[in-house]
Amino acid sequence: MTVRWGIAATGRMAAAFAEDLALVPDAEIAFVGSRDADRAAEFASRVGAAGSGTYGDLLDAELDVLYVATPHPQHHAIALAAIERGTPLLVEKAFTATLAGAREVVAAARDAGVFCMEAMWTRFQPAVVAARELVAAGEIGDPVLVQADFGAHRAYDPSSRLFDLALGGGSVLDLGVYPISLAQHVLGRPDRVVATGTRFPNGADATAAIHLAHDDGRAAALSCSLASATPGSAVVVGTEGSIELCPPFHHPERLVVRRGDDEPRTLEHPATGRGYTHQADEVHRCLAAGLTESPVMPLDDTLDVMWVLEECLAQLGIPMAEAAVEL
Repeated sequence: MTVRWGIAATGRMAAAFAEDLALVPDAEIAFVGSRDADRAAEFASRVGAAGSGTYGDLLDAELDVLYVATPHPQHHAIALAAIERGTPLLVEKAFTATLAGAREVVAAARDAGVFCMEAMWTRFQPAVVAARELVAAGEIGDPVLVQADFGAHRAYDPSSRLFDLALGGGSVLDLGVYPISLAQHVLGRPDRVVATGTRFPNGADATAAIHLAHDDGRAAALSCSLASATPGSAVVVGTEGSIELCPPFHHPERLVVRRGDDEPRTLEHPATGRGYTHQADEVHRCLAAGLTESPVMPLDDTLDVMWVLEECLAQLGIPMAEAAVEL
């Protein structure tokens, strides 16, 4: 059965996802929506979508699932409107701009019985799936520590979405969500969060160092930056060994497993396309099975990550709010 996708937004993320959807069996882009109908039409022409228009037109289109790739603060309004219409959702990370907004979307989806999943594509990468299976099999004993960094140099431009707080800009929501989600996936929700960092001239967070502490001693040491490039590495440390997710850890193709004095083992697990295909496959699988949440990326995990993100932003003194969207 063909799955009819709608795409909200026409930016870089939407383009990358649309490119990979062409590699997913039985997927078609049925409609593209944007604030600017002309921009939506141009994007629809490029990706082969049958229809285009405003966000309101998109929400009224006949869709099997809607992918939301707008700036973070706009996810909330579009997701709630889609849920009201009974349309399943794949919502980009960060899921919303605030924990309260995320809770509202999750509650609405659960009350309506509508499928909803955060687009944390990292969890579905073949290498990450393999790492998860190794951990579950006890290959490195009990996981006790996660170390991960994600930094990219972006020239400061206060007019860019990346640095505009009203559009969810800053390093934590854009990049920090990746190492935080990895730590949550391996260790669960922490008991305490400590975040320090620096700011750009307009007040947006430039860098952040994040410590996630669990009462039983497990922990995560994470960092993110929009001011400087970093290796993009991640290591899951256990009581009997470690697994390195080779850079870039958020879409790795190689793992290195280390145990005691044994020679390190390198495992290759390439992705299909740019790697977005795998989360689309999960959406198709869940819809076909009649699921309203993914067991790999459940909404409780999304809420845990949003709690950590909000704790970080509060400690950095960064205000966030959901945004109104013309529908």
